[in-house]
Amino acid sequence: MAMICVLTLSAQSIYDFKVKDDVGKDVSLADYKGKVLLIVNTATRCGFTPQYKELEALYEKYRNEGLEILDFPCNQFGQQAPGTIQEIHQFCSANFDIQFPQFDKIEVNGANEHPLYTWLKAGNDIKWNFTKFLVSRDGKVLKRYEPRNKISDIEADIQLEVNPVLSSIMARRSIRKYLDKPVEHEKLEVIVKCGINAPSGMNRQPWIVRVVEDQKRSLAMPQR
Repeated sequence: MAMICVLTLSAQSIYDFKVKDDVGKDVSLADYKGKVLLIVNTATRCGFTPQYKELEALYEKYRNEGLEILDFPCNQFGQQAPGTIQEIHQFCSANFDIQFPQFDKIEVNGANEHPLYTWLKAGNDIKWNFTKFLVSRDGKVLKRYEPRNKISDIEADIQLEVNPVLSSIMARRSIRKYLDKPVEHEKLEVIVKCGINAPSGMNRQPWIVRVVEDQKRSLAMPQR
């Protein structure tokens, strides 16, 4: 237990963790750098088990855009993930034809919880099967979803992450800083001319552009 605590405390990124795959081989999550991850604890005899079908549909739709779904079966909730990982994998393949990676069974709460989940849940225990975490391409936990959250809502968040244009828009923050010196008159003339010639959507209302270069006068003008 002490070793698990030390590992979790020292981990600065999701990529510091290792997990075991469905044949017991160690897998470093650093292998998934640059991918958008949806991490889920699953069960094969749960009322939410049909979500496997929806998760596979997400995977097929966004896999080529950089989505990976990491499946961790867990038997802690109602003993609803019985059997070996091989039996679980066979069930999921036969019933839902899952293609996304499925890892060895783990515990997500308590003394024997996997360090990955200690890090993911940040002190808020997992409540039930099919809790999900969305992780960005740079390894940050973006959002946690409870089992009853709609897959369509999760898909909307995934779209924002896998699409580089949308993710850039969502991540952009604009901070304007101004120098305490006047703008040259010549530059103002160019800006005004560009504004006058900009398309106006067939708006034919008369309009006037006034440029105030005197700071005292501009401060004294009424604000609208």
